Amino acid sequence: MKTNQFYLPMKIQFFGGQTLFELKQNMATVGQQLQKTEENLATKAIDPNASMEDIQALQKSRDDLKMRFDVIKEQHDNLEAEQKAKFAQQQAFQQKNNPEDPTQQKVQAKAELIRAVMNKQPVSTEIYQALGDEGETGGGKFLPKTVSTDIIVEPYVKNQLRGLSTFTQITNLEIPKLNFALDDDDFIADKETAKELNVTGDIVSFGRHKFKVFAGISETVLNGTHTNLVSHVERSLQSGVAAKEKKVAFATTPKAGEEHMSFYSTQNAVKRVEGENLYKAIKNAIADLHEDYRENAKIVMTYQDYSDIIETLANGNATLYTAQPEQILGKPVIFSDSAVNPVVGDFNYSHYNYDLNVLYDRDKDVKTGIEQFVITAWMDHQIKLKSAFRIAEVTPEV
Repeated sequence: MKTNQFYLPMKIQFFGGQTLFELKQNMATVGQQLQKTEENLATKAIDPNASMEDIQALQKSRDDLKMRFDVIKEQHDNLEAEQKAKFAQQQAFQQKNNPEDPTQQKVQAKAELIRAVMNKQPVSTEIYQALGDEGETGGGKFLPKTVSTDIIVEPYVKNQLRGLSTFTQITNLEIPKLNFALDDDDFIADKETAKELNVTGDIVSFGRHKFKVFAGISETVLNGTHTNLVSHVERSLQSGVAAKEKKVAFATTPKAGEEHMSFYSTQNAVKRVEGENLYKAIKNAIADLHEDYRENAKIVMTYQDYSDIIETLANGNATLYTAQPEQILGKPVIFSDSAVNPVVGDFNYSHYNYDLNVLYDRDKDVKTGIEQFVITAWMDHQIKLKSAFRIAEVTPEV
């Protein structure tokens, strides 16, 4: 990346017509004369044959040289302090515009990318190279791999399924539904899994479902520091990505073409297990899972549903309110307001995949005047085995 650098050569800095180097030389010369005069004065002072006129002449010469030395030293010290301040300013400027820290270099490159997009300017090859893309995109409309990965892989606003589900970033991904196989088909003990594989096959193919995320940028943020600009844009985009992930996984009425992504869709038809109350429904759902899935099962539910369960079970006993959710329900609990009905199962069989190509663009909200940094991404969520999950429901009252 190109940076504007300036230098402060010492020889061109003058103080009263003299350079710092010349002032140092003058200090040395006058200092030597002063030292010699003081030595002569000390010798004359103890010489009984020396006249008072000679001693007074040496005293006057010493005082004159001392005054000259002090004046030159003051000039030297002032100029040296000025040059140190300018050198520190130069170092700070160079550090800001060409930092040695790889993290800061990456932040600066991201900021330059965002500003170039917002100002409708081409993104230079140097920026792509600084972001680890080696110019492969040729300055096109693809985000550098490091930028798109930072947005997709580490959201600021969390999707609670991260840490549970599998996440990849591979184009045209195909994977087996089961992690292993034996030469004997009868090794699948869970009959529901065997039936599912017989109907749907043992391979999962991921599609490309487009979505856009908008990050609003005010003029003050756009013209602010690299760190604040990059942090604001990335957090906004990451929040949008996380919201999209949760929305497709827990949609009760999925968009056309996204039905397969939701645990609740009739297309997936994840088995629903009932109980006379939510506590028993969750317990029944855990028990209904085959042991292959029950071992790693987790529960995703709303905090409100969990609070209702505790209130019912406690019946005035405060002890249950301090217990861990896993102690109450028997499996780890993850809270998400999107889970309108508790989903119980082995979330290793929930898999998100992103296409490698992420496009960038800009837009403007004419109502607010806020500029928008826009990304277009492609994502798919596959429930690799519906048999690995159960949905807990309360038995309807007759």
